[in-house]
Amino acid sequence: MGATTAILGNDRRMLMIEFLQKRDGHADLRDVVEYIAAREGDTDRRHRKSVYVSLVQTHIPKLQREGVISFDRGVVTLLRIPEDVTVYMEIVNKHDISWSVFYMGSSVMFILAGLYLGSLPLIVTAVIYLIISLVHHSRVKRLI
Repeated sequence: MGATTAILGNDRRMLMIEFLQKRDGHADLRDVVEYIAAREGDTDRRHRKSVYVSLVQTHIPKLQREGVISFDRGVVTLLRIPEDVTVYMEIVNKHDISWSVFYMGSSVMFILAGLYLGSLPLIVTAVIYLIISLVHHSRVKRLI
């Protein structure tokens, strides 16, 4: 597993880096916790505490060891963006569609074409791509 995959292989670390990028590279830990809790869809006190504990005990130390962030007096500062970070983070503007939605639509079109042409290999391939895009879409939506 590459260093970037190890760093960004966790949703909370990915969300922390995403938030820091939006905030010009630094933010109070409290704001990071609020952001991650909101993105995870649960902002009650217990969940925010869970996010806080996991960040302080696991994710912040890992990102500090890798030289990605610094953490001092409750402020998290982004020092560098890991290589190939855009491979792991998909940022879509309000009126755009994500790649996963694009691939879902394309897959449905190819399934219909396969049915029309009577091509089993085309149908099977399109169904596989549809399943992959559905899995990716559900993973990305969970983070949004």
